[in-house]
Amino acid sequence: MGTIRSFRDLEVYKEAYDIALQIHQLTQKYPEYERYEIGSQMRRAAISIPLNIAEGYGKKSSEADFKRFLKIALGSSNEMMVLIDISRDLGYIAEEDQKGLNERYNVLGKRLSSMILKWK
Repeated sequence: MGTIRSFRDLEVYKEAYDIALQIHQLTQKYPEYERYEIGSQMRRAAISIPLNIAEGYGKKSSEADFKRFLKIALGSSNEMMVLIDISRDLGYIAEEDQKGLNERYNVLGKRLSSMILKWK
């Protein structure tokens, strides 16, 4: 891994940011009434992941603070998998999209968990 000069250099941040963009675009296709309900919740949860990584990185001089923000990001990642399942069960997204997004969040969650354990 290269030199990390900013939170933008973290792979978990890059992945979380990319998925958040995908979620934002996907939820714009939800029925109008759901764009402000489940869609809004999904956008907030998805965006909170890279936001918490960035905020935690800004406090990285405190290992405990950074890990706390990473744990919040991990919780939001888990929340997203539930919201994705609900979206599929309500017929807002295809099963293929559900599986792909859940896999991305599963991998992101594993990376966050690993980072929480290894960060010093």
